[in-house]
Amino acid sequence: MIFVFGSNLKGIHGAGAALYAREHFGAKLGVGEGPTGYAYALPTCSEPGEPLPLSEIRKHIRKFLAYAREHNTAQFQVTAVGTGIAGYQPKDIAVFFRGAPENVWLPGQFFNAHFWIGYDDAVYDLKPVAP
Repeated sequence: MIFVFGSNLKGIHGAGAALYAREHFGAKLGVGEGPTGYAYALPTCSEPGEPLPLSEIRKHIRKFLAYAREHNTAQFQVTAVGTGIAGYQPKDIAVFFRGAPENVWLPGQFFNAHFWIGYDDAVYDLKPVAP
């Protein structure tokens, strides 16, 4: 199982799930995006405490989903990326995982936001994620 955590582009994994990934899954300092140890760094901040805009986070999530499709024999456990230090609500982030492959396991907060709270496609200008 690959641990997917919210990171900053500088790869300073000093708190939250990023610190956990560093201590328990071998995430390397300086790797702000992509595979690192038995983890995947998914940027939600430009640097510690500085959230990326949702449009940028969406691009990073799409890149991750493409990676997960390419590595379909691996299983990816996604944490509630973007909802901690970046400060977004689960409903703001969950929508970007729409169409995730079966090897991507999403947190309960995203499931609840997606299926119970709902979202407005027009607000997010959603387009199908290419396989």
